[in-house]
Amino acid sequence: MVVTLSDTARQFIALFEDETGATARDCVVFEDEDGDEERVVFLVKPGDMAKAIGSGGETVREVEEKLGRSVVLVEDADTPEAFVANALAPAAVYNVTISEDDETVAYAEVDSADTGIAIGEGGRNIRAAETLAKRHYDIDDIQLT
Repeated sequence: MVVTLSDTARQFIALFEDETGATARDCVVFEDEDGDEERVVFLVKPGDMAKAIGSGGETVREVEEKLGRSVVLVEDADTPEAFVANALAPAAVYNVTISEDDETVAYAEVDSADTGIAIGEGGRNIRAAETLAKRHYDIDDIQLT
């Protein structure tokens, strides 16, 4: 699946990779409904999360300072099921099943104590997961079970 990056996303990826030494495969910028806070979500190559985070989170905090925005990291995966589970982290996801009828829907079995984490404030975490899943695996929706 071909992912098109905006000029801003390409610039953010270049800064991210220079600062962390990790490889970013995608970058999406999200604004809250009121347009105040922007979050940047980087899709990180498998195995590069430790580099991207840094000791005690130091590296990702430096990226946040340089961008002036909150940064979220999602580890890429080889299967759509693992991808959805990673996109919903740090929520505990036990199982993901993909159903393909009229739409492609990922059903994610999430620990009941982590449902709020998976959804996020105002739905921002699940919205980011759905956006990435659509861009990389053509998944139309993610449902928590």
